[in-house]
Amino acid sequence: MAILNICIGGEFFGRMREEGRCYVDKTSFIEELLAPNQALVSLFTRPRRFGKTLTMTMLQEFFAIDKDSRSLFAGLVISDNVELCKKWMNQYPTLFLTFKGIEGKNFCEAVSFYRELVVRLCSDNEYLLDSNKVLKSDKDLLNRILSRTADQIELMICLQTLCHALEAYWNKPVILLIDEYDVPINCAEQNGYYEEMVGFMRNMLGAALKTNTSLKFAVLTGCLRIAKESIFTGLNNFRCYGISEKQFSDKIGFTTQEVDKLLDSANLIDKRALLREWYDGYRFGSVTEIYCPWDVLLYIDDLQSNPSAKPKAYWNNTSGNTIVRTLIDQAQEETKQKIERLISGKAIEEELNEELTYDIVYQNENNIWTMLYLTGYLTKSAEQPDNGSVSLVIPNREVQKIFINTISKWFNESLKGKDLSSFVVALWSGDNVKLQNTLTKILYSTISYYDSAENYYHGFMSGLIRGAGLPITSNRESGLGRTDITIEDGYHKRAVIIELKYAKEYKDLKTKSQEGLKQIEDKNYIAGLSPQIQEVICYGISFWRKESFVVVQKVRGCTGE
Repeated sequence: MAILNICIGGEFFGRMREEGRCYVDKTSFIEELLAPNQALVSLFTRPRRFGKTLTMTMLQEFFAIDKDSRSLFAGLVISDNVELCKKWMNQYPTLFLTFKGIEGKNFCEAVSFYRELVVRLCSDNEYLLDSNKVLKSDKDLLNRILSRTADQIELMICLQTLCHALEAYWNKPVILLIDEYDVPINCAEQNGYYEEMVGFMRNMLGAALKTNTSLKFAVLTGCLRIAKESIFTGLNNFRCYGISEKQFSDKIGFTTQEVDKLLDSANLIDKRALLREWYDGYRFGSVTEIYCPWDVLLYIDDLQSNPSAKPKAYWNNTSGNTIVRTLIDQAQEETKQKIERLISGKAIEEELNEELTYDIVYQNENNIWTMLYLTGYLTKSAEQPDNGSVSLVIPNREVQKIFINTISKWFNESLKGKDLSSFVVALWSGDNVKLQNTLTKILYSTISYYDSAENYYHGFMSGLIRGAGLPITSNRESGLGRTDITIEDGYHKRAVIIELKYAKEYKDLKTKSQEGLKQIEDKNYIAGLSPQIQEVICYGISFWRKESFVVVQKVRGCTGE
C-alpha cells in the first residue's frame, strides 16, 4: 500500500506544501475568483469541515506581497496559467484573519477575543510603524491597538486603518480574507448578546468592506449568509456563493474524481463504494456530487494503519448536533414522520430561506429545515419539484448515523421522569396483552428508524427497561447461545428473558414472536440464570415498524446453574 502523507485537520496551505503533505489541488479556485466581473466582496458559505480555512490560507499564500510562493504552487493547476501568476502571485498586500475563535460567553469577552486577534494582526505588520509613508494618525491608532488601549470604536475601524497603512506602504490596494465571519454572531445568539454583536460586526465589516478605499477585493467564508441583520447593507458589488450556486460548486469539498485519485494513490480503490456510501452525497449547485474532505482523509488515514478499519461518523465529533436535537425536541407528529422518511432514505419537500439569520433559526420548523440544509445535515435530492419548494434528503450514511444517535439519546433522556409503572407491572405479571399495548403506544409516540431493524428494537427495549430502573443484561451467554435481554430480580427470586424478532411483513408478527419464545426453550437460556431464581417469565416479542406482538410463557420452580 502506498502511504499518503495526510495532515489531519490541516488548515495552513503553506505548511502542508512545505512538509510534502497530501493536498488535493483546488488552486483552480483562484482562476475562477479572478475571472472578469467578479464582485468586490465574495462570500462563500459551506458546512463545517469542508476546507474553507485551507482555501483561504491558499489564497493568502498566493496573493501576499511579502511572500515568495512560487515553490508552493509549483506543479499545481494554477501554475499552468503563467500570465495570471505573473500578474497576481505575491503582488498585493494581503490580510488574513479567522473569526472562528471569537466565541465569548458575553459581549465583553467576545470583544476581548477580537482585540487579541487584531493585536496579532497588527503585530505581524509592525513594520508599518517605521515607515514614513504611513500617516501618523494611522500609526497612532495601530499603536493603541498594540498596547491594548484602543476603545471599541477604534477596534471597529482597525481593519480599515490597517488597509490604509498597507496601501500607503506598498502603493497597492489590499486583499482582505476573513474566515468564518459568522461564528461570533452564532455564539452571541446562543449566549444572549446577539444585538450587541450584530451592531459591532455591522460597523466593523462596514468600515472594512464598504467605506474602505484601500480595498482591492475581499473574500469571506462562513456557514450562513447573514443579510437581514443589515451587516452588508449598502455594500455595492457584493456576491454570495452559497451551496445552491452552480459557480464555485466544486471548489470547496472533494469531487468524485478527486476522491478516486486519492484512493488510487493509496491503493485503496476497492474502498470506493464504501466511501461513497458514507461520505458522498452533498449536492452543491445543480449537479455536483461532493464528499466531505474531513471524513475522506480521516478514513483513508485509518485504513493506512488498519486495512480492515470500518467507516466512522468523524464529522459528528466536530459539532454538538444541537440543531438536530432541537428539531427532534420540538417535533410534532408530522415532523416525526418527516424525520423517519429522511432516515429511511426518502425525500421531504420544504420551503427554504437561504438568507436565514441566527436569531430566528428556532422560531419555526421551516427555519430549522433550512439550517439543517445550510449546515450539511441535509442536501438537495437529484430530482426537484416545480412548485418552489426544495426536495431534501440525508446526504450519506454518516449523517444518517448522526440522526440515529441523536434520536437514541433523545429517547433515553425522554424516559427520565416518565411514569413507566404500567410497563413494569405488565412485564413482571406476564400480562402479554397489556405489555404489547404499552410497547405499541410508546412506539407510535417516538421517532423510529429501520436501517438496522433488529438493532433499533433492541436499543428501544433496552432503553425502556433502563428507563424503568430495572437491571438489564444484554447478549449474555446462557445455555446454548446468547439471550437478547435478561432481567434478574434476586430479592424476589424472579427473572425475565426476552427474545426479540423483526418481522418483514405485518402478517408475520405472531409467527416471529412465537419463534422467539421457542428459541428461549430450544437454547435453554434459563440455564444461565442465578441459582436462587424460582420464577422465570419468557417473552417472544416481535416488531414490524411501530407495531408489536408479545407472547409469554411462565416457568416455575426453575433452578439455574
